[in-house]
Amino acid sequence: MSKKHKVRRRRSLSLGPGSHSGGQDRSSSLHVDRPPHQTAPLPPPPTGALSRLGYASSVDIAAFEAEVSNVLMALPSWVTEQMENILVVVDTRPTREQDPEGHGLLGVYEGIPLNERGFDYFGVSPDRIVIFYEPHIALRLEHAAMSEEIRRTVLHEVGHHLGLTEKRLHELGWG
Repeated sequence: MSKKHKVRRRRSLSLGPGSHSGGQDRSSSLHVDRPPHQTAPLPPPPTGALSRLGYASSVDIAAFEAEVSNVLMALPSWVTEQMENILVVVDTRPTREQDPEGHGLLGVYEGIPLNERGFDYFGVSPDRIVIFYEPHIALRLEHAAMSEEIRRTVLHEVGHHLGLTEKRLHELGWG
């Protein structure tokens, strides 16, 4: 079974077979081929772009975007089969509207969680998961810890899209 998820980023990235770049916003479709529905735990973090680097503070945004893409591509089918009408975006830093207290937000989910969508949910702009580059870099983590933090942030925001509570996200290690 194949499921499409859109990933928008500032630079064009190679996402593997079936990916393409298009238009001004350089959107790509991420095609995730998965076996039939499984309820299995998430796999360990993928070996990604950050594994080749030393301290994460030296990570450029292209490597950061590649790591976010790696996490998305590694999602198991029991997650991807539920995801719908969502964009995943890498941005430099949160806006004041997204992080009014200036706490250095690592990511944010903007939209209507799947469990709150009713019969009248149609014709709606896609929800967004935004993963922020600079707040992650400000953590000054080594590459393995940075990869894990990016993974946890992406999974946390995907969990909000799925309608999981903060308590459940923490139980799953996505908190």
